[in-house]
Amino acid sequence: MGVQTWTFIIVGLTFALYIGIAIWARAGSTAEFYVAGGGVPPLANGMATAADWMSAASFISMAGIISFNGYDGGVYLMGWTGGYVLLALLLAPYLRKFGKFTVPDFIGDRYYSNLARTVAVVCAIVVSFTYVAGQMRGVGVVFSRFLEVEIEYGVYIGMAIVFFYAVLGGMKGITYTQVAQYCVLIFAYMVPAFFISFAMTGNVIPQLGLLGEVSDGSGMALLDKLDALHRDLGFAEYTSGNKSMIDVFAITFALMVGTAGLPHVIVRFFTVPKVKDARISAGYALVFIAILYTTAPAIAAFARTNLINTVSNAEYASMPEWFKKWEETELIKFNDKNKDGKIQYVNNAEINELSIDKDIMVLANPEIAKLPAWIIALVAAGGLAAALSTAAGLLLVISTAISRDLIKMQIQPNISEKRELMWARLGALFAVLVAGYFGINPPDFVAATVALAFGLAAASFFPAIVLGIFDKRMNREGAISGMIVGITLMFAYMAIYKLGWFVDQKPPESSWWFGISPEGFGTVAMLVNFIISLVVSRITPPPPPAVQEIVENIRIPKGAGTASIH
Repeated sequence: MGVQTWTFIIVGLTFALYIGIAIWARAGSTAEFYVAGGGVPPLANGMATAADWMSAASFISMAGIISFNGYDGGVYLMGWTGGYVLLALLLAPYLRKFGKFTVPDFIGDRYYSNLARTVAVVCAIVVSFTYVAGQMRGVGVVFSRFLEVEIEYGVYIGMAIVFFYAVLGGMKGITYTQVAQYCVLIFAYMVPAFFISFAMTGNVIPQLGLLGEVSDGSGMALLDKLDALHRDLGFAEYTSGNKSMIDVFAITFALMVGTAGLPHVIVRFFTVPKVKDARISAGYALVFIAILYTTAPAIAAFARTNLINTVSNAEYASMPEWFKKWEETELIKFNDKNKDGKIQYVNNAEINELSIDKDIMVLANPEIAKLPAWIIALVAAGGLAAALSTAAGLLLVISTAISRDLIKMQIQPNISEKRELMWARLGALFAVLVAGYFGINPPDFVAATVALAFGLAAASFFPAIVLGIFDKRMNREGAISGMIVGITLMFAYMAIYKLGWFVDQKPPESSWWFGISPEGFGTVAMLVNFIISLVVSRITPPPPPAVQEIVENIRIPKGAGTASIH
């Protein structure tokens, strides 16, 4: 059977599994819709958290960035890994103790203000929509290549599937669906890595293969060979860095602290019965995440080496079928400038004839390595699992922000549970439609789009959460001012320097503030948020004594609050 047939079979089976789980675990109450009733076992929650965390950016795009950028691409690996540790150890236990399962809920109560809650709702929606755009883009890329449909139609299919199980099952359905999606995505990620590592280095363990010698008889280490290939084509050495140290630091730190403000990950710590279970599930999740994250650099190096060996100076007419299939999606483009029928792939814009979208590297890797069709289809199913699992979590955040934090907590406090559940599902529908639009019209490739979401989270939520936990003197005036200034500054910088809005043309990299890219500017906006928050809070009245007592109590390890639904 061919790749497309295998893809229909494997993707069809996984989709049937997700829908079946959603029907089995459908939510019948707001408690089940928001936090799965608080009864998820730690192991299952750890797997669901890992699937929620490892989005299309982790599965599809991260290895692609490392593959093209080499050492510089490692900032995504460091930032996202460090960010999860920061969230799990520094913030999640305190938020769990506080007993509020959404960030706007925490901010609204901690800062005794519906205005603060509303600002947090707006920030949550902006962050989540930016993040979900990357997931829908990933869904479209997978469908366009492996099911051979337009990217737009791929996004529509993904919207329909995720809407069904997110709206029907809520957090309960999403949680158990994400357990299945983690199993699919990690199996799909590791199987081709084992095969390719053994074929290229003779070592079946990818992490060891990355550090080993290639099996071509040359005696060269894999990374040395990749450096040599890069030098021959005029690219910077794979193992050397070109980014400025300040930009590397800014991107890494923005990704780390942005993690702590991601609402769809924080809510996972409320789906288990006790604080102890939250800590245990965080440990499980870290192990599950590490399996993929330690494998990504190896996949990146394997894919880059195989790609260069396949396309460099090769006859276009003799290119394998996978090349032509990716050309049809326009994610690979060949322009025969000198009309010699050969592909010139070099780091020279005037001579180079090949452009390759970073997002295809993980998906195309098994094809480039000539692995069996079923493995190629398995990777497609894994990419969809990664994208849909995170998209579902984000859609739930948006629907919760609308139904609970906006309508129940502010507009209709006496709303019935049935109507609140209806608004949650309508909110999810709205979120799916907007997410689909951004999936069809994304601001950048998957990982860069997601990095912008992390920057927005860092600029808005991180200071408000940290100061809300550790600074009794932080008041509503300081938090509101900081969040508004932080997210506005980050959004304006992103709009001008990434999207080219409000200006005649997108400014060049040389005009970046302090030499910091839009992906790293969240660090600057976060620091501005901290300064504004602290200064304003010190020149305005302190919080009420009852609020200061709450702050004191949430840092006491004994006891635990349960998520308050009403």
